[in-house]
Amino acid sequence: MPLGGSAGLSFLETEYQLSSSKHSRNFWLGNGVLAVAMLTLMFMGPLSNALGIWAAVMWMVLAAIGVALLMSDKSDEPPASD
Repeated sequence: MPLGGSAGLSFLETEYQLSSSKHSRNFWLGNGVLAVAMLTLMFMGPLSNALGIWAAVMWMVLAAIGVALLMSDKSDEPPASD
């Protein structure tokens, strides 16, 4: 795909396959859920005004699910120490 008009810049399009990646689907889902939990914290003021205590409960549930998904990723052994 050309970039920059007539400058002749281009990049190679690569196909990303989740099955051949280093991390499993749970790893990426866990990171996505934790990103939503982070956004929940960033907007906790308006959320708590709208939802009350349920905003904090929602954040705790999202964080717990995200961490559980990350911890369930047992794709490979950790690297050996030096």
